[in-house]
Amino acid sequence: MTALSSETVHASAVSINGHAILISGRPGSGKSDLALRLIDRGAVLVSDDYTIVTRSEGQLLASPPETIRGRIEVRGIGLVAMPHETAVPVALVIDIDEPVPRMPEPGITRLMADIDVPLFALSAYEASAAIKVELLLKSMTTK
Repeated sequence: MTALSSETVHASAVSINGHAILISGRPGSGKSDLALRLIDRGAVLVSDDYTIVTRSEGQLLASPPETIRGRIEVRGIGLVAMPHETAVPVALVIDIDEPVPRMPEPGITRLMADIDVPLFALSAYEASAAIKVELLLKSMTTK
């Protein structure tokens, strides 16, 4: 597999049914917390806090940096080892810093490694945040 473009982004990532969801936000905004709740619902860790995204053969793949592979920081506990996946195709980006619109405009994207990725704003600490991520992914993968 030949990588054409790669960058490291400030985002946690989980895999749901073979699709990576990137969770971007500033430090302390709830990236790891939302990732942990998604993992509790069946997702698999890809990377915590920083993720390498690589464009390869027309798709964007998410992988963990070697230094944090298979670990997630759980605030109040510390670093916890977890099963993880690597080179997972990216399906969407959740931005937890942006204001959350009641009815989002369709077609908003974020450019990563020269690929536009669907972008959605959610509040990480809402009780329903993990369910909303799953609903977004389902709506995108069942079309």
